Order: sequence, then C-alpha cells, then structure tokens
Amino acid sequence: MGLVASAFCGGVPAAVIAVGVRSGRLDSHHIVDRARRTGPLLAAVAAVLVALALLVVLGAPTLLVATVTAMLVALGVTVPVTSRWKISFHAAVSAGTVVVLAHVLPAWPTALAGAAVVALVCWARVRLSHHTGPQVLAGAVVGTLTTWATLSAFGLGI
Repeated sequence: MGLVASAFCGGVPAAVIAVGVRSGRLDSHHIVDRARRTGPLLAAVAAVLVALALLVVLGAPTLLVATVTAMLVALGVTVPVTSRWKISFHAAVSAGTVVVLAHVLPAWPTALAGAAVVALVCWARVRLSHHTGPQVLAGAVVGTLTTWATLSAFGLGI
C-alpha cells in the first residue's frame, strides 16, 4: 500500500512536471515561474486525493492514511500561499517527513537528526537562490505543524 501512496503522491506529480518541462510549458523541475505552478499543484492535489481514496478503500494502516492526509493538509496551506509568495515545498515536505519518522522511530533522536537534515535542505534551497530564509522557515513550520496536527487528529500523537 505504501507503493500506491508513493506512486500517486510522488510519482504522478513528478511525471506531470517532467512532461511540462519536456513540452516547454514549464521552465524547469523547480518551476521558478510561480504563475506556472498552478497546473502541476492542482495535479498533485488530485493525485493525493486519489491516493487517499484508494488507501481508505484498500484498508491501509492508519499511519499511512494519516500521512497522506497530512500531505493533503499541507498542500491545502502551501498551494494558496505559493500563488502570492514562494513558500518552500521542499522544506515543508522534509519537515513533515521528520514528524512522521519521529512517530515510528525513537522520537527525540529522530527529531534531532531530522532537524539537521531539514536545516540542510533549507540551506540548499537558499544557497541555490530558489528561496529566501523566511520562505524556507515558513515551509518548515507549515510542514511540521500540519503533519503534527494531522497525526494528532488521527490519535497518533508523538
């Protein structure tokens, strides 16, 4: 079932972006032009919704359903924001992943190591000039809070 979630939540959006880049509709896989992000982001939301529906129908484990729901919640926050301000999806995804991992692995060591990885991702996004410090910080905060709140709503608090 994890493969279903991965294919829809990661594979479909990546394929949409790759096709957009090859066809010339998108500038790069980074989609620097925010005006061009709408289509791929809507495709991502649709793919996550399909994944969520399939997981529920297939009786997936609660943690997997909660994780995909957290992706949807994070998209619900970041998609509207990115139309006006370039919040970092990379920071949001990496931070949200750390929250999920801290649920299934020893929490504090995972959170500390994960924070270092998130900091590295944020640094790289700023270093590449794809984001500013506030944009990566906002992404990391959104990813952390939406994932934590979603897991808690599913009764899976850390």
